[in-house]
Amino acid sequence: MKIKLLIILLIGLLLTGCAAGVGSKGIFGTGVSVAMDPRTVGTQIDDSIMQKSIASKLIARDQKYFLSVKAKVLDGRIFITGKVDNPEEKLLITKIAWETKGARSVRNDIKIKEEFNFQQSAKDLLITSQLRTALIVNKNIKSTNYQIDTYKKKIYIYGIALTSEEKNLVISEAKEILDVEDVIASIILVEDLRIQRE
Repeated sequence: MKIKLLIILLIGLLLTGCAAGVGSKGIFGTGVSVAMDPRTVGTQIDDSIMQKSIASKLIARDQKYFLSVKAKVLDGRIFITGKVDNPEEKLLITKIAWETKGARSVRNDIKIKEEFNFQQSAKDLLITSQLRTALIVNKNIKSTNYQIDTYKKKIYIYGIALTSEEKNLVISEAKEILDVEDVIASIILVEDLRIQRE
């Protein structure tokens, strides 16, 4: 009887520890109880493992990411926030997230540290919105699969293309926008994704 009780307590502690690793505040910072989490215990464990995997990969790349970048995982969907010094770092972090086993989607809301320049920011915003519109209008592009950042007239695109033709179309649309100095694309083909859902 004592052994059964001990096993039940041990399993309870293990499950609580895994669920708590996901965080009791949730992605939106509300005080949602882990017990109210709609995910199965298995999904919570998978998400917790993914979250720890991303964190360890980022810290292995550069220890500053321990404080400057945070990742949350919900049902295989990765949400990244924080601040980095340049757009190249943001692209690298997106790539690391996508290469995580079990990743279903990646939303990268990392901001670039910089001194605010209204005129430059307005130009960059205009370029971003022009490209976003062009991708929406083009029926051969699934625009929702792409995130766009413009920084000092350079367009940074990251996302997933269904085909290499779609990837080329996205880059072509970006290059056609007036005032763009460079296009840096981190577009992964669906066939190259290392997504494994058991």
